[in-house]
Order: sequence, then structure tokens, then C-alpha cells
Amino acid sequence: QEKGFDGVYISGAVLANDLGLPDIGLTTLTEVATRAGQIARMTDLPALVDADTGFGEPMNVARTVQELENAGLAGCHLEDQVNPKRCGHLDGKNVVDTATATRRIRAAADARRDPDFLIMARTDIRATDGLAAAQERAKALVDAGADAIFPEAMATLAEFAAIRAAVDVPVLANMTEFGKSELFTTAQLQDAGVNMVIYPVTLLRIAMAAAERTLEAIKAQGTQENEVENMLTRARLYELVDYEAYNQFDTSVFNFQVPGQPAQSLGTK
Repeated sequence: QEKGFDGVYISGAVLANDLGLPDIGLTTLTEVATRAGQIARMTDLPALVDADTGFGEPMNVARTVQELENAGLAGCHLEDQVNPKRCGHLDGKNVVDTATATRRIRAAADARRDPDFLIMARTDIRATDGLAAAQERAKALVDAGADAIFPEAMATLAEFAAIRAAVDVPVLANMTEFGKSELFTTAQLQDAGVNMVIYPVTLLRIAMAAAERTLEAIKAQGTQENEVENMLTRARLYELVDYEAYNQFDTSVFNFQVPGQPAQSLGTK
């Protein structure tokens, strides 16, 4: 939010990895809704969360949407893979038939109570059946009630443009590293008709790489001294979690003195 972005994306892969799990559909609705809600609470920006295949059959999809609404999310995307699902930029994926895919989206759209809650449909069919199939699947998903389309693993800007030509709803591009797509710029994607861009695992990857480098430095040098200049400062961390506001609130309510004890010292750590 402070850096000027328009929204927050909460990656299903990152939520799984944070639990020490691969991105193969092992997370549960409760885990995703809880963690996504914690993230959404920290920002005024709209937060979009990856809801995988909806955590079950159409009735489960309906409950998923309502739980994410309750958690304060602005929207979610639902995909057309079969279970067990795979990361969208890996090989070996399989997709459900059009009837199953559209039932998921229809259930989601029918279940939402807030008309502003975004139902985005992700399709992985490009990798299994080609671009023309992706265009047809995108049209069917929009007809079923999708507010936006997430075409996964597009290989070129021309492919994004082809999806853009097939539907009249916003299109999202996934610019994940080490995937099927070149890392196109926002200007290139905009020229191809893309409306939204996500960088789903970028911050996890950069943070984990920094953590590994720091551990290696401590092991080799016996100190973290050389890595301190690359760290977030204590003051900045306190600023991000609004430490001062909590401290002021604490002071306003904890204003008594225990009989026989010295006066309480507040906010000294």
C-alpha cells in the first residue's frame, strides 16, 4: 500500500509453502481463510486470494466464497484443475471438463452475498489443450458468472491478446519467476489488453533467499554483522506493525498503580 500498488494478491502456493507444504492442494479452507484474513486486515487495498479449486464440490465452493467474504477479502479466484492440483507453471496438470468448471463458478457467483466480491475464474487449459481451448473455456467461464479471467501459463503477449479478444471482462496476468511466461513489463501487458498483474511468489523467494544468505554468513563468520545493513530496521518494523498506536492504547487503559508496588513502566522494550 505504501509503495503505491493497487491491490494485494495472496498466493495459494505461498500459503502452502509457509506451512511447509508443496502447492498440490493440501491446504484447507480454514487455513487459507484465516491467513488471508490476517493479511487483508493489514491494508486498505483490495485483497485477492487464491482459492484453488474451491476446496471441494460446488457446495464447498459456495461455502468457500462466503468464508472469504467473512474474512474481509475483496475477491478470490477459482481454477479448473482436477485434484490433486499442481502449480500452474508446472507440467503434469489436468483440467476438468467445461461443465464441471462452469458449475464451480456458478456456485461461487450464486453464493456471494456482497455484489462487489470479485469472482475470478482461472483456467489452466492452455497447457493441456492449447490456446483455442483456453479462449473457449474463458468464454464459458464468463457466461457462468466470472467477473474476471486468469489465463494461467500464457507463453507470449499474443496469447494474452487472444484471451483479451475472447472476453469482455478484466484479464489477469501471472508474472511468476521460473515459469512458462517471459517476465513481461506492465507496459507490455497493458498493450496486450491485460488489466491486472500479479507477482505471486516474488516476495517469498526474495525473502527466503535473504534468509539463506544470512544463515550462511552466520555459519561462516560467526556473526550476522555483515548482513545487518541489508535488514529491515527495528524502527521500520515497529512502524509497519503500528507499535506506537498500540503503545498509546495500552497506556490509556493501563493507568493504575498496584498498591504496595512501584509505578508501572510502560512501553520500554
